[in-house]
Order: sequence, then C-alpha cells, then structure tokens
Amino acid sequence: MLLEPELPHAPLGILHLAGYPLPRKQDPHTLSTPEGGTVTRPLSHEPPPGTPHARVEEALGRAFALYRQGKPEDCGRLCRAILTASPDQTAAAFLLGVVDFSLGRQEDSRRHFALAVALQPDLADAFSNLALLERHARPRLAAALIRRALRLQPDALLFTRLGTLFRDERRGGEALEAHRRALALQPDSAEAWRESAHSMRAAKRLAQAAQGYDHAHRLAPERTELLCDRLFASLSICDWRTHEETCRRLLDVIDRDRGVVLPLLSLLIGTSPAQQDRAARRFHREAVGPVSPAAAPRRALPPGGRLNIAYLSADFHDHATARLTAELFELHDRARFSIFGYSYGEDDGSPMRRRLEAGFDRFRDLRQADPGTVAALCAEDGIHILVDLKGYTQNVRLTLLARRLAPIQVAYLGYPGPLGAELLDYAIGDRIVTPPEHQPFYRERLVRMPDSYQVNDRRRPTDAPTPTRAACGLPAEGIVFCAFHAAFKIAPDLFALWMRILRRVPASTLWLLDAGSDATANLRAEAARHGVEPGRLVFAAPRPQAEHLARYRLADLALDSFPYTGHTTTSDALWMGAPVLTLHGGTFASSVAASLLHAAGLPETVTGSFAEYEERAVQLAGQPATLTGFRHRLEAGRSTAPLFDSPRFTRHLERAFQTMWDRHAAGLPPEAFTVELS
Repeated sequence: MLLEPELPHAPLGILHLAGYPLPRKQDPHTLSTPEGGTVTRPLSHEPPPGTPHARVEEALGRAFALYRQGKPEDCGRLCRAILTASPDQTAAAFLLGVVDFSLGRQEDSRRHFALAVALQPDLADAFSNLALLERHARPRLAAALIRRALRLQPDALLFTRLGTLFRDERRGGEALEAHRRALALQPDSAEAWRESAHSMRAAKRLAQAAQGYDHAHRLAPERTELLCDRLFASLSICDWRTHEETCRRLLDVIDRDRGVVLPLLSLLIGTSPAQQDRAARRFHREAVGPVSPAAAPRRALPPGGRLNIAYLSADFHDHATARLTAELFELHDRARFSIFGYSYGEDDGSPMRRRLEAGFDRFRDLRQADPGTVAALCAEDGIHILVDLKGYTQNVRLTLLARRLAPIQVAYLGYPGPLGAELLDYAIGDRIVTPPEHQPFYRERLVRMPDSYQVNDRRRPTDAPTPTRAACGLPAEGIVFCAFHAAFKIAPDLFALWMRILRRVPASTLWLLDAGSDATANLRAEAARHGVEPGRLVFAAPRPQAEHLARYRLADLALDSFPYTGHTTTSDALWMGAPVLTLHGGTFASSVAASLLHAAGLPETVTGSFAEYEERAVQLAGQPATLTGFRHRLEAGRSTAPLFDSPRFTRHLERAFQTMWDRHAAGLPPEAFTVELS
C-alpha cells in the first residue's frame, strides 16, 4: 500500500479546562486546520485604542502573524501570555491548539481545542480538530465530535473527515456516503476527491478509485502526489493505458524537484538510487516539515548490563513483516539484550499477534500514545537502540522518529530504500542490496549483513497437503510458471517479457494471484494482445497461509517481479522448494530477490537483463531435471542455507547492534560497517 498522510495517534483527553476559568465567549473568524485550511486573524470589530481589549487584539494579530511566518514556538509563547492575561480568548486557545498539533504535542493540542470548545460551544472547527486527535485512539468519540461539528457547520471538509474516519473503521458503505455528501457540497475540492478515492480503494473499487484520483489531479495539477495515487490504483488493476506517460512525468518531477513523488511509488517506476533519495527527501520535507530531529537522549549501559532494543512497527499482527520477524524476537540472547515490542497498529486477535506479544520481554500497545508519551515510555524502558520496521509504508508515524526516541535509531526490513532525512543513524542491508557505492544516497550509515539482510521464520508452515492441479484450475500437463506478486508490481514491460516466455514454451501456464475482476480482465486482454491465449493465465484465489504455501509445490518455476522484486513472496517460494528466476537491478528494491537467492544457495537463477531472464526461463522450462535438482537443493536448504538459519541471522544482527552501541559509547559518530561472519 502507498503511504497516506499521517494523522495523530493519541490517548483520550477528557474535555476539560485544565485550570482555565470559563468566562465569556469570543467570536473568532475563519480558523479551520489542522491539515484542512487556513488561520486568519479573528477580528470582528475595532476596539477603542488603548483599551485592554485593544491590546489583546493587537497581541492576537501578532500571534497569527507569527504562525503564518512559520514561527510556531514564538506564536505559542505569545498565545499562552494572552491566555494568562485574558483567559476568555477563544482565538488564542484555538491557535495554541493548532501550534501544539503542528509541533507533535497532541495532548496539549487536545487540551487547548477543548478550552476553545468550552469558551465557544458552537465553534465547529474545534470539534473537528478534536476529532482528528481522537481518530485512532477513540474512533467512536471522533465520529461523535465530527457529527457535532456537522450540526454546527455542515461543510465538505467535515464530511470528508467523517468519511476518512469510517474508512479507518472499515465501515465502507458509510465512508462512501460521507464522501458523496462532501463532493455534493464541494465538487471542486481535490482533497475531497482524493479522500473519496482512498475509500474506494479500501472498498476494492479500484477502477473507481483511479478515476477519482484522476479527477483530483485535474482539479489540482500542481499536486503531483495525486499522479502517484492514480498510478498506484491503475497498477493495482493492471490498467497500463497511461503508464508510460505517467512514469515519464513522475521521473521528470523527481529530476527537477517539481513536486512530491510518494517514496514507495518511486520504487516501482525504474528509478535510480539517486532519484529515490531525491524523492524521499522532498516527501519528508512536505510530509513532516523542516523539523530538525531532537538531540539523542543520553542513556548509559551499566557494567554487565543488557542493551535494551525496541522494535517499532504498525505491523505486529498477521502481516508479512510479522511472518518474517516473529522468530527473531524469540531468539535474541536474553543474557545480553532485553527486547521490547512497540506497536502502534491494530490488534487483529490473530495467533500471530498473540505469538508476537509473547515473544518480547515487554510489549507495548502505543495506539493511544502521542509522541511525547512514546518518548516518556522509551525513557522509562531505558531504550538504547530503536529499530523502525516501517519506513515509508502505510500507517508509519514519522513524527515518532523525529522525536529521537533512543540514542541510536535503525531502519530495518520494512522499506527497501533511502528515507531522505536525518531520522535514523543506520540502515540494515547487505552486500547485494546496499553495496558501498550506494552510501551517498542514504542519510543513514549502511550496515551490511554477511548473508542476506532479510530474516526468516522457521515456523513458516510446510505441512498443508498439496492440492491437485485440477483443484487449482491448472492443466494436467505442461510447465507452470507462477508469479504470486501483488498486481501493482506487474509493470507492462515485465508482463510483455512473461508473454514472450509463454509463446516460446508451448503448453505452459502463468499462474497469478487473483487481484479482482478488473485486473483479471485487463491481464487476459493484454495476453491476447501479445498473441497468447488468455486461458493460459490462471488465477489463484486467496487462501490461508499454509494452504497458499502448499500451492508452490505445483509450480515448476517462479517468475520474479521487477523493478520491485519479491521480498516475502520470494522467501515463501524458496521455503517451499520452488526455484525463483529474478533480475538483479541497481537499487535496494530491485536487488532483494537476488540477495535471497544467494543466501538460499541458488545463485544460478539470478540474471542481469531482461534478455538473459527470458533466455534462462525458456532454457529451464526445457530442463525438468535441472528444476528438480534446484527443488531438492532448496528443500535441503531449509535446515542448512543461511537464508533460513534464523539463529545465525540473529547472532549477526546482535553483533551489529553491539558495534553500533560500542561506537556510541566511545563518543564516535555512526559509520558504515560490514558484519563479519560468525
């Protein structure tokens, strides 16, 4: 999923005055915000010069000017002074809430918007902003606050926010209805169209989502992130009609620094490491702002003490990241390390969630914690090294990393590319995905693991019965190529390559994951356009993990995606003994499968070009004994290959953590290094 704008996650703050008295109401003019509009000086009249009220109005004018000048701290100090002198100033309370929100102080922001509500109970914007603050922690309260705001001021922004809230709660029908009402009130709002399209995408109405993003971009052509949204939705249904033109435009945006290209999307369109770095830097400036990271907290390690390692993620549930890392948390050496799980994502109640909770020494659910609270918990836990498992992926909380939660912050696993910001000290890679020559394109110092950077879980199931070909819709005879990737990873030039392979291998089948009726229809139409019988494409329906993995036993050769190669998908295939054919690219994301294949002991299926990929696929299809030999090698490698030697990986990662800490304790700055083999 593409990264969507971050909104605050914070605990409930009871609507109270926190010591402020309750004097008369004020009538501030247009306010709106956070994230939704402008703040203007709230003067409804000119008070007599020299009166106390005139001095307050003058101070309010200066405060609003400071905010517009990008000086939130100065604005906040003046607002607090105004409230001390004149506690009934609704505008000062509201503006202070805006300032606190922009600085990541959600609890203070909540308190000041609540004060604004108490001073002026009909101030819709204050209710709306309180709803944003409660969006993740208390969604029902957030919905009630927005409905209250709508009764006071029914407008498009409020209906859009209500639709977004319903989308988060998976109330798809109500979300789409709220967006419909927003668009009826303001059909020329690009943001309303974009949020409506987000909800369409969540409801699996991807063709309508693409149309919505396209309409939003026509309304606001300067917002280049809308092009990214449209491209991602189109890729998700394999609609490539505007693919080449859109990629060309986005590459031009990156090269000329003319707008935002969503970082994850940049990995899908054939960019270089330098272009990915530029895209990430621009995105960070726009999404987080030019906020300098806080100074690293000082934490000493007592003699003989253990390093406290915290893993931070929104994906500690039944998710691909969890399926790779669960055993890592369990295997850490408790004599040398204390392991903490910091989770700000959903609790899906799955067996994986329960396993993860048990695998840490301490598991903290941070969904209701604002950045200040998380920083306090890190201090309480004495965290020495914080490992971010998200990067620029969906639901990331970038403001947490900007707070500098630990003396050392590390990027690992979640995002295969540069973050473009001084948020983390190190990034974990290996000699293939992050070779030394890539260091100029990373703000983080690169740490190269001796095998592959990717950890694996040896409890990944292998015991489900193998289905029959007929049960999977496969022909009884012939070579089966499988490509169980998400549809958005299938670019038109890659699909054309696959079709050339099918044409050259008679009676072969391409087995794909079912991505919905639109994607199926588009792919079959593309196959026909390339001279391939559409029936030679077979689509695998979603199945529980064990059943899905068992299907790999029916595949002769897995065809990798490009330029975003397979990560968990490739590990799944190799774990089940299915050889994977990949192309080694020049970026992290385009080299992951190559890294995994080397660590699995199967470098023979790593190619260097589309032409070599095609020739190797055709060659292997005619060599069943070679493919059988590869399968036997991979099956034996489940207990011997470095890729699946989880204890070995854990010891190497612990060595990396210790090296980082030793440098820090010696007063040395972060530096790139390679972890030596055990």
